[in-house]
Amino acid sequence: MGLRSARWYSGEDDRNSYIHRAWMRRGLPESAFGGDRPHIAIANTASDLTPCNAHLDEVAESVAHGVWAAGGVPLDLPVVSLGETNLRPTAMLWRNLAAMATEEMLRANPIDGVVLLGGCDKTIPSLLMAASSVDLPALVVPGGPMLTGHFRGVPLACGTDVWRLSEEVRAGTLSREAFLRSETSMVRSRGHCNTMGTASTMACMAEALGMTIPGTAGTPAPDSRLLERSHAAGELAVELVRRERRPSQVMTRGAFLNAIVTLAAIGGSTNAVIHLLAIAGRLGVPLDLDDFDRAGAGVPLLADLQPAGRHLMDDLYRAGGLLALLREVEDLLDPAPVTVTGRPLTAYLAEAEIWDDGVIRRRAEPLLPDAGIAVLRGNLAPRGAVIKPAAASPELLRHRGRAVVFDGVEDLRARLDAPGLDVDETSVLVLRGCGPKGYPGMPEVGNLPLPAKLLAKGVRDMVRVSDARMSGTAYGTVVLHVAPEAAAGGPLARVRTGDPIVLDVAARRIDVDLPDGELAARDPVMTGHARPARGWERLYVDHVTQADRGADLDFLAGSGGDAVGRDSH
Repeated sequence: MGLRSARWYSGEDDRNSYIHRAWMRRGLPESAFGGDRPHIAIANTASDLTPCNAHLDEVAESVAHGVWAAGGVPLDLPVVSLGETNLRPTAMLWRNLAAMATEEMLRANPIDGVVLLGGCDKTIPSLLMAASSVDLPALVVPGGPMLTGHFRGVPLACGTDVWRLSEEVRAGTLSREAFLRSETSMVRSRGHCNTMGTASTMACMAEALGMTIPGTAGTPAPDSRLLERSHAAGELAVELVRRERRPSQVMTRGAFLNAIVTLAAIGGSTNAVIHLLAIAGRLGVPLDLDDFDRAGAGVPLLADLQPAGRHLMDDLYRAGGLLALLREVEDLLDPAPVTVTGRPLTAYLAEAEIWDDGVIRRRAEPLLPDAGIAVLRGNLAPRGAVIKPAAASPELLRHRGRAVVFDGVEDLRARLDAPGLDVDETSVLVLRGCGPKGYPGMPEVGNLPLPAKLLAKGVRDMVRVSDARMSGTAYGTVVLHVAPEAAAGGPLARVRTGDPIVLDVAARRIDVDLPDGELAARDPVMTGHARPARGWERLYVDHVTQADRGADLDFLAGSGGDAVGRDSH
Protein backbone atom coordinates (compact mmCIF):
# COMPACT_ATOMS: atom_id res chain seq x y z
CA MET A 1 0.00 0.00 0.00
CA GLY A 2 1.45 3.34 -1.04
CA LEU A 3 0.44 6.01 1.43
CA ARG A 4 -0.57 9.40 0.13
CA SER A 5 1.27 11.14 2.99
CA ALA A 6 4.53 9.51 1.92
CA ARG A 7 4.62 11.86 -1.04
CA TRP A 8 5.31 14.68 1.39
CA TYR A 9 7.91 12.89 3.53
CA SER A 10 9.69 10.07 1.68
CA GLY A 11 12.31 11.91 -0.42
CA GLU A 12 15.44 11.60 1.75
CA ASP A 13 17.53 14.06 -0.26
CA ASP A 14 14.69 16.23 -1.46
CA ARG A 15 14.54 19.77 -0.06
CA ASN A 16 10.73 19.87 0.11
CA SER A 17 10.56 16.54 1.97
CA TYR A 18 13.20 17.83 4.37
CA ILE A 19 11.06 20.89 5.12
CA HIS A 20 7.91 18.80 5.59
CA ARG A 21 9.64 16.42 8.02
CA ALA A 22 11.60 19.04 9.92
CA TRP A 23 8.60 21.22 10.66
CA MET A 24 6.51 18.23 11.76
CA ARG A 25 9.18 16.91 14.17
CA ARG A 26 7.54 18.30 17.27
CA GLY A 27 7.11 15.10 19.22
CA LEU A 28 6.38 12.70 16.38
CA PRO A 29 8.61 9.62 16.40
CA GLU A 30 11.02 8.80 13.60
CA SER A 31 8.70 6.00 12.50
CA ALA A 32 6.01 8.55 11.71
CA PHE A 33 7.85 9.39 8.51
CA GLY A 34 8.69 5.86 7.44
CA GLY A 35 5.95 5.66 4.84
CA ASP A 36 4.00 2.76 6.38
CA ARG A 37 2.09 4.53 9.19
CA PRO A 38 -1.14 6.13 7.96
CA HIS A 39 -1.52 9.80 8.89
CA ILE A 40 -5.08 10.37 10.10
CA ALA A 41 -6.56 13.86 10.32
CA ILE A 42 -9.09 14.47 13.06
CA ALA A 43 -11.38 17.07 11.49
CA ASN A 44 -12.56 18.75 14.64
CA THR A 45 -15.46 21.23 14.82
CA ALA A 46 -14.97 21.99 18.52
CA SER A 47 -15.58 25.66 19.28
CA ASP A 48 -16.78 27.70 22.23
CA LEU A 49 -19.05 29.50 19.75
CA THR A 50 -20.58 26.18 18.72
CA PRO A 51 -21.72 25.21 22.24
CA CYS A 52 -23.07 21.84 21.16
CA ASN A 53 -19.59 20.85 19.91
CA ALA A 54 -17.50 22.33 22.72
CA HIS A 55 -16.69 18.87 24.14
CA LEU A 56 -15.24 17.50 20.91
CA ASP A 57 -11.66 18.22 21.97
CA GLU A 58 -12.07 15.45 24.55
CA VAL A 59 -13.56 13.19 21.89
CA ALA A 60 -10.60 14.01 19.63
CA GLU A 61 -8.17 12.85 22.33
CA SER A 62 -9.84 9.44 22.44
CA VAL A 63 -9.77 9.23 18.65
CA ALA A 64 -6.07 10.07 18.70
CA HIS A 65 -5.37 7.32 21.25
CA GLY A 66 -7.12 4.87 18.93
CA VAL A 67 -5.09 5.99 15.92
CA TRP A 68 -1.82 5.54 17.84
CA ALA A 69 -2.96 2.12 19.10
CA ALA A 70 -3.59 0.95 15.55
CA GLY A 71 -0.19 2.14 14.32
CA GLY A 72 -1.28 5.38 12.73
CA VAL A 73 -0.31 8.99 13.32
CA PRO A 74 -3.17 11.24 14.54
CA LEU A 75 -3.17 14.89 13.49
CA ASP A 76 -5.59 17.44 14.91
CA LEU A 77 -7.21 19.52 12.14
CA PRO A 78 -9.56 22.26 13.38
CA VAL A 79 -12.10 23.02 10.66
CA VAL A 80 -14.87 25.57 10.19
CA SER A 81 -17.48 25.17 12.92
CA LEU A 82 -21.06 26.40 12.59
CA GLY A 83 -23.03 27.07 15.76
CA GLU A 84 -26.73 26.89 15.00
CA THR A 85 -27.78 28.94 18.01
CA ASN A 86 -25.36 31.83 17.46
CA LEU A 87 -24.72 32.44 13.77
CA ARG A 88 -26.63 35.19 12.00
CA PRO A 89 -28.46 35.38 9.74
CA THR A 90 -28.44 31.57 9.56
CA ALA A 91 -25.86 28.79 9.83
CA MET A 92 -27.08 27.37 6.52
CA LEU A 93 -25.49 30.34 4.73
CA TRP A 94 -22.09 28.85 5.60
CA ARG A 95 -22.68 25.10 5.30
CA ASN A 96 -21.25 25.08 1.78
CA LEU A 97 -18.35 27.30 2.83
CA ALA A 98 -17.52 24.95 5.71
CA ALA A 99 -17.71 21.98 3.33
CA MET A 100 -15.50 23.68 0.75
CA ALA A 101 -12.92 24.80 3.31
CA THR A 102 -12.73 21.33 4.88
CA GLU A 103 -12.49 19.72 1.45
CA GLU A 104 -9.52 21.89 0.51
CA MET A 105 -7.73 21.29 3.83
CA LEU A 106 -8.11 17.53 3.41
CA ARG A 107 -6.91 17.81 -0.17
CA ALA A 108 -3.95 20.07 0.58
CA ASN A 109 -2.46 18.32 3.63
CA PRO A 110 -0.34 15.15 3.97
CA ILE A 111 -3.07 12.86 5.27
CA ASP A 112 -4.27 9.40 4.32
CA GLY A 113 -7.63 9.31 6.06
CA VAL A 114 -9.86 11.38 8.31
CA VAL A 115 -12.15 11.05 11.32
CA LEU A 116 -14.95 13.61 11.16
CA LEU A 117 -16.13 15.05 14.47
CA GLY A 118 -19.45 16.89 14.32
CA GLY A 119 -22.66 17.37 16.23
CA CYS A 120 -24.46 20.67 15.77
CA ASP A 121 -26.83 20.76 12.81
CA LYS A 122 -24.61 21.83 9.90
CA THR A 123 -21.34 20.29 11.07
CA ILE A 124 -21.99 16.65 10.15
CA PRO A 125 -23.50 17.56 6.74
CA SER A 126 -20.61 19.86 5.85
CA LEU A 127 -18.04 17.25 6.91
CA LEU A 128 -19.75 14.52 4.89
CA MET A 129 -19.95 16.80 1.86
CA ALA A 130 -16.22 17.51 2.16
CA ALA A 131 -15.28 13.87 2.63
CA SER A 132 -17.45 12.91 -0.35
CA SER A 133 -15.67 15.38 -2.60
CA VAL A 134 -12.16 14.32 -1.56
CA ASP A 135 -13.01 10.61 -1.20
CA LEU A 136 -10.21 9.80 1.22
CA PRO A 137 -11.00 7.03 3.74
CA ALA A 138 -13.26 8.61 6.36
CA LEU A 139 -15.76 7.95 9.13
CA VAL A 140 -17.91 10.06 11.45
CA VAL A 141 -18.02 10.29 15.23
CA PRO A 142 -21.20 12.19 16.19
CA GLY A 143 -20.81 14.32 19.32
CA GLY A 144 -24.08 13.11 20.79
CA PRO A 145 -27.14 14.69 22.43
CA MET A 146 -27.22 16.35 25.83
CA LEU A 147 -28.95 14.87 28.85
CA THR A 148 -32.49 15.99 29.54
CA GLY A 149 -33.04 19.02 31.75
CA HIS A 150 -36.17 19.63 33.77
CA PHE A 151 -38.16 22.68 34.78
CA ARG A 152 -40.82 22.50 37.49
CA GLY A 153 -40.55 18.71 37.35
CA VAL A 154 -41.21 18.48 33.60
CA PRO A 155 -38.61 17.39 31.00
CA LEU A 156 -37.50 20.17 28.67
CA ALA A 157 -37.11 19.47 24.96
CA CYS A 158 -34.37 21.61 23.44
CA GLY A 159 -35.73 23.83 20.71
CA THR A 160 -39.20 22.31 20.78
CA ASP A 161 -39.98 23.79 24.19
CA VAL A 162 -38.45 27.11 23.19
CA TRP A 163 -41.06 27.38 20.43
CA ARG A 164 -43.85 26.08 22.68
CA LEU A 165 -43.07 28.22 25.71
CA SER A 166 -42.50 31.39 23.71
CA GLU A 167 -45.90 30.97 22.07
CA GLU A 168 -47.47 30.51 25.51
CA VAL A 169 -45.94 33.81 26.58
CA ARG A 170 -47.38 35.51 23.49
CA ALA A 171 -50.75 33.88 24.24
CA GLY A 172 -50.67 35.19 27.83
CA THR A 173 -50.76 31.71 29.41
CA LEU A 174 -47.15 31.78 30.72
CA SER A 175 -45.45 34.66 32.50
CA ARG A 176 -42.31 36.18 31.07
CA GLU A 177 -40.60 35.56 34.42
CA ALA A 178 -41.34 31.82 34.31
CA PHE A 179 -40.20 31.67 30.71
CA LEU A 180 -36.86 33.24 31.60
CA ARG A 181 -36.42 30.96 34.64
CA SER A 182 -36.73 27.92 32.37
CA GLU A 183 -33.70 29.14 30.43
CA THR A 184 -31.22 27.90 33.05
CA SER A 185 -32.73 24.41 32.95
CA MET A 186 -32.85 23.97 29.17
CA VAL A 187 -29.25 22.82 28.63
CA ARG A 188 -28.25 20.31 31.30
CA SER A 189 -24.97 19.01 29.92
CA ARG A 190 -22.58 18.99 27.00
CA GLY A 191 -23.98 17.85 23.66
CA HIS A 192 -26.47 18.94 21.04
CA CYS A 193 -30.27 19.19 21.23
CA ASN A 194 -32.00 16.31 22.97
CA THR A 195 -34.95 16.17 20.57
CA MET A 196 -35.06 14.41 17.21
CA GLY A 197 -34.00 17.70 15.65
CA THR A 198 -31.53 18.18 12.85
CA ALA A 199 -28.43 17.36 14.91
CA SER A 200 -29.78 14.01 16.13
CA THR A 201 -31.27 13.31 12.71
CA MET A 202 -27.97 13.87 10.91
CA ALA A 203 -26.13 11.62 13.37
CA CYS A 204 -28.68 8.92 12.53
CA MET A 205 -28.30 9.68 8.82
CA ALA A 206 -24.52 9.25 9.08
CA GLU A 207 -25.08 5.84 10.66
CA ALA A 208 -27.73 4.81 8.13
CA LEU A 209 -25.37 5.83 5.32
CA GLY A 210 -22.75 3.52 6.80
CA MET A 211 -20.35 6.28 7.85
CA THR A 212 -20.21 5.54 11.60
CA ILE A 213 -19.37 2.45 13.58
CA PRO A 214 -22.89 0.97 13.90
CA GLY A 215 -24.43 1.68 17.28
CA THR A 216 -22.69 5.03 17.78
CA ALA A 217 -25.41 7.49 16.72
CA GLY A 218 -27.42 8.82 19.64
CA THR A 219 -24.83 8.01 22.32
CA PRO A 220 -25.27 10.87 24.81
CA ALA A 221 -22.39 13.33 24.82
CA PRO A 222 -21.56 12.85 28.55
CA ASP A 223 -21.71 9.04 28.30
CA SER A 224 -18.29 7.38 28.69
CA ARG A 225 -19.24 4.94 25.95
CA LEU A 226 -18.90 7.80 23.46
CA LEU A 227 -15.19 7.99 24.30
CA GLU A 228 -14.92 4.21 23.95
CA ARG A 229 -16.47 4.45 20.49
CA SER A 230 -14.20 7.35 19.63
CA HIS A 231 -11.14 5.25 20.44
CA ALA A 232 -12.51 2.48 18.23
CA ALA A 233 -13.11 5.02 15.45
CA GLY A 234 -9.45 6.04 15.58
CA GLU A 235 -8.41 2.41 15.23
CA LEU A 236 -10.85 1.87 12.37
CA ALA A 237 -9.60 4.93 10.51
CA VAL A 238 -6.17 3.30 10.19
CA GLU A 239 -7.78 0.09 8.92
CA LEU A 240 -9.84 2.06 6.36
CA VAL A 241 -6.65 3.46 4.87
CA ARG A 242 -4.96 0.07 4.75
CA ARG A 243 -8.03 -1.48 3.12
CA GLU A 244 -8.50 1.57 0.85
CA ARG A 245 -12.19 1.77 1.76
CA ARG A 246 -13.52 5.15 0.67
CA PRO A 247 -16.77 7.09 1.19
CA SER A 248 -17.81 6.47 -2.41
CA GLN A 249 -17.74 2.72 -1.70
CA VAL A 250 -19.93 3.15 1.39
CA MET A 251 -22.40 5.88 0.46
CA THR A 252 -23.99 4.19 -2.53
CA ARG A 253 -27.51 4.79 -3.81
CA GLY A 254 -28.69 1.86 -1.68
CA ALA A 255 -27.20 3.51 1.39
CA PHE A 256 -29.07 6.73 0.65
CA LEU A 257 -32.34 4.82 0.29
CA ASN A 258 -31.63 3.18 3.65
CA ALA A 259 -31.14 6.66 5.10
CA ILE A 260 -34.53 7.73 3.74
CA VAL A 261 -36.22 4.72 5.39
CA THR A 262 -34.42 5.60 8.62
CA LEU A 263 -35.49 9.23 8.33
CA ALA A 264 -39.13 8.18 8.21
CA ALA A 265 -38.87 5.63 11.01
CA ILE A 266 -37.26 8.11 13.42
CA GLY A 267 -39.50 11.05 12.46
CA GLY A 268 -36.40 13.01 11.52
CA SER A 269 -35.90 16.61 10.49
CA THR A 270 -36.96 17.94 7.09
CA ASN A 271 -33.49 19.49 6.89
CA ALA A 272 -32.12 16.01 6.25
CA VAL A 273 -33.72 16.13 2.80
CA ILE A 274 -31.54 19.07 1.74
CA HIS A 275 -28.41 17.65 3.36
CA LEU A 276 -28.80 14.16 1.85
CA LEU A 277 -29.39 15.66 -1.59
CA ALA A 278 -26.23 17.76 -1.21
CA ILE A 279 -24.08 14.82 -0.06
CA ALA A 280 -25.37 12.61 -2.88
CA GLY A 281 -24.68 15.43 -5.33
CA ARG A 282 -21.05 15.59 -4.23
CA LEU A 283 -20.68 11.86 -4.85
CA GLY A 284 -22.55 11.88 -8.15
CA VAL A 285 -25.10 9.44 -6.70
CA PRO A 286 -28.50 9.84 -8.43
CA LEU A 287 -30.98 11.00 -5.80
CA ASP A 288 -33.96 13.34 -6.08
CA LEU A 289 -37.02 14.43 -4.15
CA ASP A 290 -39.18 11.65 -5.56
CA ASP A 291 -36.86 9.11 -3.93
CA PHE A 292 -37.90 10.47 -0.53
CA ASP A 293 -41.54 9.81 -1.34
CA ARG A 294 -40.90 6.39 -2.86
CA ALA A 295 -38.48 5.01 -0.27
CA GLY A 296 -40.26 6.67 2.65
CA ALA A 297 -43.76 5.59 1.65
CA GLY A 298 -45.36 3.18 4.08
CA VAL A 299 -42.53 3.41 6.62
CA PRO A 300 -43.99 3.54 10.16
CA LEU A 301 -42.91 6.12 12.71
CA LEU A 302 -41.38 4.08 15.53
CA ALA A 303 -39.43 6.66 17.56
CA ASP A 304 -41.81 8.23 20.08
CA LEU A 305 -39.59 11.31 20.36
CA GLN A 306 -40.26 15.02 20.39
CA PRO A 307 -41.21 16.96 18.35
CA ALA A 308 -43.37 14.22 16.79
CA GLY A 309 -43.81 12.23 20.00
CA ARG A 310 -43.18 12.37 23.76
CA HIS A 311 -39.66 11.29 24.70
CA LEU A 312 -36.11 12.55 24.18
CA MET A 313 -32.78 11.31 22.85
CA ASP A 314 -31.33 9.88 26.05
CA ASP A 315 -34.55 7.84 26.28
CA LEU A 316 -33.92 6.47 22.78
CA TYR A 317 -30.42 5.37 23.74
CA ARG A 318 -31.68 3.79 26.96
CA ALA A 319 -34.45 1.99 25.06
CA GLY A 320 -32.04 0.26 22.68
CA GLY A 321 -30.89 2.94 20.26
CA LEU A 322 -31.10 3.31 16.53
CA LEU A 323 -30.16 -0.28 15.71
CA ALA A 324 -33.03 -1.64 17.80
CA LEU A 325 -35.41 0.65 15.98
CA LEU A 326 -34.08 -0.34 12.56
CA ARG A 327 -34.49 -4.03 13.38
CA GLU A 328 -38.24 -3.43 13.25
CA VAL A 329 -38.01 -2.23 9.62
CA GLU A 330 -35.14 -4.48 8.50
CA ASP A 331 -37.23 -5.80 5.61
CA LEU A 332 -37.36 -2.27 4.17
CA LEU A 333 -33.57 -1.84 4.20
CA ASP A 334 -31.21 -2.73 1.38
CA PRO A 335 -28.79 -5.34 2.80
CA ALA A 336 -26.14 -4.73 0.15
CA PRO A 337 -24.46 -1.44 1.16
CA VAL A 338 -21.48 -1.89 3.45
CA THR A 339 -20.61 0.35 6.37
CA VAL A 340 -17.14 1.67 7.21
CA THR A 341 -16.55 -1.61 9.09
CA GLY A 342 -16.92 -3.56 5.83
CA ARG A 343 -20.10 -5.26 7.02
CA PRO A 344 -23.64 -4.25 6.01
CA LEU A 345 -25.71 -2.21 8.42
CA THR A 346 -28.29 -4.99 8.50
CA ALA A 347 -25.65 -7.39 9.87
CA TYR A 348 -25.74 -5.45 13.15
CA LEU A 349 -29.49 -5.67 13.71
CA ALA A 350 -29.94 -9.27 14.85
CA GLU A 351 -28.59 -8.67 18.35
CA ALA A 352 -30.28 -5.29 18.86
CA GLU A 353 -33.06 -5.32 21.44
CA ILE A 354 -35.86 -2.92 22.34
CA TRP A 355 -35.80 -2.42 26.11
CA ASP A 356 -38.62 0.10 26.31
CA ASP A 357 -41.34 -0.17 23.66
CA GLY A 358 -42.94 3.01 24.95
CA VAL A 359 -39.98 4.86 23.43
CA ILE A 360 -39.22 2.61 20.45
CA ARG A 361 -42.54 1.33 19.19
CA ARG A 362 -42.98 -2.16 17.81
CA ARG A 363 -43.77 -2.43 14.12
CA ALA A 364 -47.27 -3.64 14.95
CA GLU A 365 -48.00 -0.58 17.12
CA PRO A 366 -46.36 2.42 15.45
CA LEU A 367 -46.82 6.03 16.43
CA LEU A 368 -47.96 6.56 12.83
CA PRO A 369 -48.34 3.89 10.15
CA ASP A 370 -46.91 6.06 7.35
CA ALA A 371 -44.49 8.76 8.45
CA GLY A 372 -42.12 9.58 5.61
CA ILE A 373 -41.39 13.11 4.49
CA ALA A 374 -44.13 13.95 1.96
CA VAL A 375 -43.06 15.63 -1.27
CA LEU A 376 -45.69 18.00 -2.65
CA ARG A 377 -45.98 19.38 -6.16
CA GLY A 378 -48.44 21.67 -7.89
CA ASN A 379 -48.66 25.07 -9.49
CA LEU A 380 -47.25 26.61 -6.32
CA ALA A 381 -44.22 24.27 -6.21
CA PRO A 382 -43.42 22.93 -9.69
CA ARG A 383 -40.08 21.53 -8.51
CA GLY A 384 -41.39 20.34 -5.20
CA ALA A 385 -41.91 21.21 -1.55
CA VAL A 386 -41.83 19.07 1.59
CA ILE A 387 -43.93 18.58 4.70
CA LYS A 388 -43.39 16.40 7.77
CA PRO A 389 -46.78 14.77 8.46
CA ALA A 390 -45.56 13.36 11.77
CA ALA A 391 -45.19 16.89 13.16
CA ALA A 392 -48.41 18.23 11.61
CA SER A 393 -52.03 18.39 12.77
CA PRO A 394 -53.90 15.54 11.04
CA GLU A 395 -57.00 17.65 10.45
CA LEU A 396 -54.93 20.21 8.49
CA LEU A 397 -53.28 17.76 6.10
CA ARG A 398 -56.15 18.42 3.73
CA HIS A 399 -57.08 22.08 3.82
CA ARG A 400 -58.26 25.01 1.76
CA GLY A 401 -57.70 28.53 3.02
CA ARG A 402 -57.19 32.12 2.09
CA ALA A 403 -53.54 33.20 1.72
CA VAL A 404 -52.10 35.83 4.03
CA VAL A 405 -48.81 36.77 2.41
CA PHE A 406 -45.66 38.16 4.07
CA ASP A 407 -42.74 39.41 1.99
CA GLY A 408 -39.80 38.37 4.11
CA VAL A 409 -39.03 38.14 7.80
CA GLU A 410 -39.08 41.89 8.34
CA ASP A 411 -42.60 42.18 6.92
CA LEU A 412 -43.70 39.22 9.04
CA ARG A 413 -42.41 40.82 12.24
CA ALA A 414 -43.97 44.16 11.40
CA ARG A 415 -47.49 42.90 10.65
CA LEU A 416 -48.05 39.49 12.25
CA ASP A 417 -49.51 40.78 15.51
CA ALA A 418 -51.19 43.88 14.12
CA PRO A 419 -54.78 43.97 15.40
CA GLY A 420 -56.03 44.82 11.93
CA LEU A 421 -54.40 41.82 10.20
CA ASP A 422 -57.15 40.10 8.19
CA VAL A 423 -56.56 36.51 9.32
CA ASP A 424 -58.44 33.68 10.98
CA GLU A 425 -57.64 30.08 11.90
CA THR A 426 -58.59 28.85 8.40
CA SER A 427 -56.11 31.17 6.68
CA VAL A 428 -52.87 29.92 5.13
CA LEU A 429 -49.84 31.95 6.21
CA VAL A 430 -47.41 32.40 3.29
CA LEU A 431 -43.84 33.58 3.83
CA ARG A 432 -41.64 34.21 0.80
CA GLY A 433 -38.24 35.68 0.05
CA CYS A 434 -36.52 33.25 2.44
CA GLY A 435 -35.12 30.62 0.10
CA PRO A 436 -31.45 29.88 -0.68
CA LYS A 437 -30.97 33.05 -2.74
CA GLY A 438 -33.61 35.26 -1.21
CA TYR A 439 -32.53 35.71 2.38
CA PRO A 440 -29.77 34.52 1.54
CA GLY A 441 -29.08 31.21 3.24
CA MET A 442 -32.60 29.79 3.60
CA PRO A 443 -33.18 30.45 7.32
CA GLU A 444 -35.24 28.32 9.69
CA VAL A 445 -38.26 30.62 9.70
CA GLY A 446 -40.76 28.44 7.85
CA ASN A 447 -42.60 27.55 11.05
CA LEU A 448 -43.60 31.20 11.37
CA PRO A 449 -45.29 32.08 14.67
CA LEU A 450 -49.05 32.37 14.76
CA PRO A 451 -50.79 35.75 15.04
CA ALA A 452 -51.19 36.80 18.67
CA LYS A 453 -54.94 37.29 18.37
CA LEU A 454 -55.35 33.67 17.21
CA LEU A 455 -53.09 32.36 19.97
CA ALA A 456 -55.33 34.18 22.45
CA LYS A 457 -58.29 32.26 21.00
CA GLY A 458 -56.52 28.94 21.62
CA VAL A 459 -55.29 28.30 18.06
CA ARG A 460 -51.98 26.39 18.12
CA ASP A 461 -51.51 25.34 14.51
CA MET A 462 -52.26 26.67 11.04
CA VAL A 463 -51.15 25.74 7.54
CA ARG A 464 -48.00 27.64 6.68
CA VAL A 465 -46.22 27.71 3.30
CA SER A 466 -42.71 28.99 2.71
CA ASP A 467 -39.56 28.76 0.60
CA ALA A 468 -37.62 28.67 3.90
CA ARG A 469 -36.62 25.78 6.16
CA MET A 470 -37.63 25.06 9.73
CA SER A 471 -35.74 23.76 12.72
CA GLY A 472 -35.83 20.01 13.15
CA THR A 473 -37.03 20.68 16.69
CA ALA A 474 -40.09 22.55 15.39
CA TYR A 475 -43.58 21.25 14.70
CA GLY A 476 -46.76 22.22 12.90
CA THR A 477 -48.46 21.89 9.52
CA VAL A 478 -45.69 23.59 7.62
CA VAL A 479 -44.96 23.31 3.89
CA LEU A 480 -41.27 24.04 3.33
CA HIS A 481 -38.56 24.29 0.67
CA VAL A 482 -40.95 25.49 -2.03
CA ALA A 483 -39.01 25.34 -5.30
CA PRO A 484 -38.33 27.39 -7.24
CA GLU A 485 -38.17 29.98 -4.48
CA ALA A 486 -39.73 33.41 -4.89
CA ALA A 487 -36.36 35.14 -5.37
CA ALA A 488 -35.60 32.77 -8.26
CA GLY A 489 -38.87 33.64 -10.00
CA GLY A 490 -40.97 30.79 -8.62
CA PRO A 491 -44.78 30.98 -8.53
CA LEU A 492 -44.63 31.89 -4.85
CA ALA A 493 -43.59 35.38 -5.97
CA ARG A 494 -46.97 35.80 -7.73
CA VAL A 495 -49.27 34.77 -4.89
CA ARG A 496 -51.42 37.54 -3.41
CA THR A 497 -53.22 37.84 -0.10
CA GLY A 498 -56.70 36.42 -0.59
CA ASP A 499 -55.72 33.74 -3.11
CA PRO A 500 -57.17 30.31 -2.23
CA ILE A 501 -54.41 27.83 -1.28
CA VAL A 502 -55.23 24.13 -1.41
CA LEU A 503 -53.13 21.58 0.50
CA ASP A 504 -53.75 17.87 0.00
CA VAL A 505 -50.93 15.84 1.50
CA ALA A 506 -52.50 12.49 0.61
CA ALA A 507 -52.59 13.58 -3.04
CA ARG A 508 -49.12 15.18 -2.68
CA ARG A 509 -50.43 18.55 -3.92
CA ILE A 510 -49.96 22.21 -3.01
CA ASP A 511 -51.76 24.61 -5.35
CA VAL A 512 -53.11 28.10 -5.74
CA ASP A 513 -56.67 27.60 -6.93
CA LEU A 514 -56.31 29.95 -9.89
CA PRO A 515 -55.97 29.28 -13.59
CA ASP A 516 -52.29 28.83 -14.41
CA GLY A 517 -52.55 31.55 -16.99
CA GLU A 518 -53.76 34.05 -14.43
CA LEU A 519 -50.93 33.26 -12.03
CA ALA A 520 -48.29 33.43 -14.76
CA ALA A 521 -49.63 36.74 -16.05
CA ARG A 522 -49.04 38.51 -12.77
CA ASP A 523 -45.90 40.51 -12.16
CA PRO A 524 -43.75 38.80 -9.52
CA VAL A 525 -43.21 40.59 -6.24
CA MET A 526 -39.49 41.23 -5.93
CA THR A 527 -38.64 39.51 -2.66
CA GLY A 528 -35.41 38.87 -0.84
CA HIS A 529 -32.41 40.98 -0.07
CA ALA A 530 -30.33 42.87 -2.62
CA ARG A 531 -27.55 40.92 -4.31
CA PRO A 532 -24.53 41.01 -1.97
CA ALA A 533 -21.66 43.19 -3.15
CA ARG A 534 -18.74 40.96 -2.23
CA GLY A 535 -17.30 37.99 -0.41
CA TRP A 536 -18.82 34.63 0.35
CA GLU A 537 -22.43 35.87 0.21
CA ARG A 538 -21.90 37.09 -3.37
CA LEU A 539 -20.41 33.75 -4.42
CA TYR A 540 -23.20 31.92 -2.62
CA VAL A 541 -26.07 33.84 -4.21
CA ASP A 542 -24.54 33.56 -7.67
CA HIS A 543 -24.03 29.79 -7.48
CA VAL A 544 -26.37 28.21 -4.92
CA THR A 545 -28.82 25.68 -6.33
CA GLN A 546 -32.47 25.38 -5.35
CA ALA A 547 -33.65 23.28 -2.42
CA ASP A 548 -34.63 20.35 -4.62
CA ARG A 549 -30.94 19.98 -5.53
CA GLY A 550 -29.61 20.32 -2.01
CA ALA A 551 -28.84 24.08 -2.00
CA ASP A 552 -25.20 23.32 -2.76
CA LEU A 553 -22.97 25.37 -5.06
CA ASP A 554 -23.55 24.43 -8.68
CA PHE A 555 -19.84 23.97 -9.46
CA LEU A 556 -19.24 21.45 -6.63
CA ALA A 557 -21.72 18.72 -7.53
CA GLY A 558 -20.17 15.50 -8.74
CA SER A 559 -16.63 16.81 -8.31
CA GLY A 560 -15.36 14.22 -5.86
CA GLY A 561 -12.59 11.69 -5.85
CA ASP A 562 -9.61 13.64 -7.14
CA ALA A 563 -7.57 14.08 -3.95
CA VAL A 564 -4.67 12.07 -5.28
CA GLY A 565 -4.40 14.10 -8.46
CA ARG A 566 -3.72 17.38 -6.65
CA ASP A 567 -0.59 16.40 -4.70
CA SER A 568 2.12 17.94 -6.87
CA HIS A 569 4.34 20.60 -5.30
